[in-house]
Amino acid sequence: MKYLTLLLAALLLTNCSEIDKLTKFDLDYNSSVTIKSSTGINLPINLRTPEMETNSESEFESNNTRKNLIEEIILKRMRLTITSPSNRDFSFLKSIEIFIAAEGVEERSIAVLDPVSGNGKMQIELNTSDADLKAYIKKDSFTLRVNTVTDEAITQDVDIDILSVFAVDAKIFGV
Repeated sequence: MKYLTLLLAALLLTNCSEIDKLTKFDLDYNSSVTIKSSTGINLPINLRTPEMETNSESEFESNNTRKNLIEEIILKRMRLTITSPSNRDFSFLKSIEIFIAAEGVEERSIAVLDPVSGNGKMQIELNTSDADLKAYIKKDSFTLRVNTVTDEAITQDVDIDILSVFAVDAKIFGV
């Protein structure tokens, strides 16, 4: 009897762990900003991304869940890539911090890199917050505010793509 109880417990734990894997998925969002060439040195610059539609209802549904079943959403990755000019790297940045905002939700810092060690790099990864961001991603849309401080003069506009990867942990239709 003891053996049977242990076997059933092991099977139940294995199945719960497999089900838990099915309730986790990533949502990727892309945006961009331009740092203008007239930007001053050692002064904070705030740039806003265009509003990004979350399409959360359909994203959640395609992953067999709904908004009310979301347990947690955290920012897993934030990668910035210079798209123009093609010969530019991130050496002009001293620091960068990115904030998220959505209607009815207070703005919050979600990623930072200070100092930026961007010599020779056209792509950088920011340190992300482990805050629960479901209140933002469950909205219809959100925006990002990019706060940068430069440490050298910029002679050309710099276009930067922002990739945000959010890890979602949800229940599958009430399981």
